[in-house]
Amino acid sequence: MKINYNGTFLSSEELILSCENRGFKYGDAVFDTVKYTNQKLVFWEEHYLRLMAGMRILRMEIPMNFTLEFLENEILKTLNINELNNTPTRVRMTVSRKNGGLYTPHTNDVDYLIEVHPISSIFYELHETPYEVELFKDFYLQPDLLANVKHTNRIINIIGSVFAKENDYQNCILLNSNKNVAGALNGNLFMVEGNKLKTPPLTDGCINGITRKVLINLLKKIPEFEVIETSISPFELQKADELFITNSIIGIQPITKYRKKTYTNLVAKSLIGKLNTAARFGVS
Repeated sequence: MKINYNGTFLSSEELILSCENRGFKYGDAVFDTVKYTNQKLVFWEEHYLRLMAGMRILRMEIPMNFTLEFLENEILKTLNINELNNTPTRVRMTVSRKNGGLYTPHTNDVDYLIEVHPISSIFYELHETPYEVELFKDFYLQPDLLANVKHTNRIINIIGSVFAKENDYQNCILLNSNKNVAGALNGNLFMVEGNKLKTPPLTDGCINGITRKVLINLLKKIPEFEVIETSISPFELQKADELFITNSIIGIQPITKYRKKTYTNLVAKSLIGKLNTAARFGVS
């Protein structure tokens, strides 16, 4: 597999990052993951704007050539050289501050790295296999602006994933320092109560998810549903009719069990087609 490092194509086996790489040493980097299918980058403009916002929050210098069109073209060239033009693909773009310095960097200029990996599904599919979750309470997210950014310091997500694997859970629910729900290890969380869908607000420390944003906008146009961005206590989770996780690669993942409660997936089923339509035609 070939990667794109600052416009140069290299084998993914080559060592390209020095011991001075700031993403490696300090987590001084942001990234974004986008799905490529049907020969297009799904919700690309939203992903691009989120990446730029993350760079600004981390006080990186955004190069003049980092336009929507330039980065899209770099991704398409990476897909082409890997012969993935007609293959559903997970695309990850990482932007790190250039080498040098300790906590204070020598420069705010950046390097970029584009990786591509084929995936199996052209469309978002609703997986109905057992999917059990548990709270992860060893560490908490801080409910601030930095929590919304897809930076590369994901240590809580990593430790939580190890905890889930050790205890045979498919995922964990993260809490913020106020003990409210922030999201899942790999995405945003929605809770269904009747015709109401609740999801934590960005101010509670959830990731600024693209699929979350798209679903909220779609739900606002569906009269039979009411979508509410509000703080969610972990005690509310067992009262819900449904729980599901969203991210840009899986789309919607229903949760089947949390502690002693089992959940339906009727609302998730009704939304997956609408999400696929939005992904296909760019409705958001």
